[in-house]
Amino acid sequence: MLMQTHEARLKALREELKRRDLAGFIVPISDEHMSEYVGDYAQRLAWLTGFGGSAGFAAVTLTNAAIFVDGRYTVQVKGQVDGSLFEYRNIPKDSLAEWLKGAAEKGQRIAYDPWLHTQGWVDRLERELDGSEVALVPADGNPIDAVWADQPEPSPAEAIVHEESLAGRSSADKRGEVADWLARQDLDAVVVPALDSVAWLLNIRGSDVSHTPVAHAYVIAHRDGHAELFIAPGKVTSELAKHLGNAVTVRGRDEFEGALSQMKGKRVSVDPDFGVAGIAQALRAGGATVAFRQDPTILAKAIKNPAEQQGHRDAQAADGAAVSRFLRWIEENAPKGEVDELSAAAKLEAFRREHGDLRDTSFDTISAAAGHAALPHYRVDEDSNITIPPGSIFLCDSGGQYPAGTTDITRTVWVGPGEPTAEMKDRFTRVLKGHIQIDRAIFPQGTSGGQLDSFARQYLWEAGVDYAHGTGHGVGSFLGVHEGPQRIAKHSGGQAGTGQELFAGMICSNEPGYYKADAFGIRIENLVLVVPKHIDGAEGEWLGFETLTFVPIDRRLIEPALLTDTEIDWLDAYHAKVREIVAPRLSGEDLAWLEKETAPLRG
Repeated sequence: MLMQTHEARLKALREELKRRDLAGFIVPISDEHMSEYVGDYAQRLAWLTGFGGSAGFAAVTLTNAAIFVDGRYTVQVKGQVDGSLFEYRNIPKDSLAEWLKGAAEKGQRIAYDPWLHTQGWVDRLERELDGSEVALVPADGNPIDAVWADQPEPSPAEAIVHEESLAGRSSADKRGEVADWLARQDLDAVVVPALDSVAWLLNIRGSDVSHTPVAHAYVIAHRDGHAELFIAPGKVTSELAKHLGNAVTVRGRDEFEGALSQMKGKRVSVDPDFGVAGIAQALRAGGATVAFRQDPTILAKAIKNPAEQQGHRDAQAADGAAVSRFLRWIEENAPKGEVDELSAAAKLEAFRREHGDLRDTSFDTISAAAGHAALPHYRVDEDSNITIPPGSIFLCDSGGQYPAGTTDITRTVWVGPGEPTAEMKDRFTRVLKGHIQIDRAIFPQGTSGGQLDSFARQYLWEAGVDYAHGTGHGVGSFLGVHEGPQRIAKHSGGQAGTGQELFAGMICSNEPGYYKADAFGIRIENLVLVVPKHIDGAEGEWLGFETLTFVPIDRRLIEPALLTDTEIDWLDAYHAKVREIVAPRLSGEDLAWLEKETAPLRG
């Protein structure tokens, strides 16, 4: 008999903990690869608590339970999680260690799943619990899996070959680069646990995870250029086996932990951010020496080769036509009061499927009307869905996964009738000015994304306002829409990637914004490619950006008096480029709309 209530599920978990002589368990949103998006089988936190957000964790003891979320989810968690079962705790204000000290008794054992947390996380929590006499121990198998009677199975989908014409490099070439890195580091092997890194290294893709075209697998790459791929046998087709060749040994995914324990005497690299604690623990138990180093595929993957760059341009052109048609549809239909957030998102996906080889959306579309647009990470569902109110701002942040590239674009538009307020136009124009400054930036080699971030904020700061998210993230090539190691964001808060040097070939988003609580939100997002810049008489190497995204920017929300001549020239040149790239893909009323929306701002 299946347990239908979260109260019953919590009770069953506690009974399982008692059976194992454990006093508590920590439940993250995570999988064995530290993925951003996880498969249904790994949605343990949602199953236990009902929480549907993308970040957070729960801690359960035999008598207490709490759910920890950050400021993005303080409202959502109270609507989804029963407060009589779980205390609401805020990250980073509330400490897990302090909560455990109060909820557990001295000498009790609190368990974690070593395949769902990094070794760094384990080490930090152990330090914070030091002296409390509360013992943190790895669980032998996840106790939730023992009581989740109808837990979904991992995806059985076959892995596919990513053609070299799109990848731009052979897998053998990439493996050779990794082997050279191992030699320089005096290491014998590297564990590649991140799904997108596995996909990039072997030129394979899959459909095991929503929004990211990857297959569940691990790789151990060796110093001699040989690699071992650990993947469910049913995923390996004859075409894939031929593609992998003799230099890649295919083994069952369930053999991975055993293989780690057989590397006695080897020096093995594990990525500290993507390698879970179970990997390091298995290696050490087998007599290997663990060296924590950044996965050598991460930086190489971020620097796109010419084929990947052209693939992005091609994907963006198809995507631009789809989004342009969608914006025309919104302009014509939303003022009637008959379009809601969910139907808008569905319509946009339908346009994308008409214009390109769309394999998936690259994330859950943020289709946000009125006050919902003030929530940067809003996710519409049946419960939150509202009609887009006439006379309001509508924000849509969306993207597509095409074999040629991954897209991510945000457009904020005015939904008539009537006119935007002076405040709306002021804020939109300040966001646009910051967006233009990033797009036009020229900077010396060695500059990090963190050093560019204030370029985007300066005009908002002049008005005494700001936004609470980063300005830009890396983007993959038919891979993750959020890809490191580069990032354009404030240095504060220890955000990963802000200190990463930008290199030619990296792709970043350019997405400043402004959000007025319960009223409206604004964000303008294009993707940009880091490219070399020639400056007469320059000393050293200089870089800048090439714009990749081409969709009209809503001129109804612009206050022209706030723009300089240079900024107006930028906008007119941008819209001319939109016409050049997108117009050949449109016809009839769609084409007429595009020409109207991209006319010069100067009369």
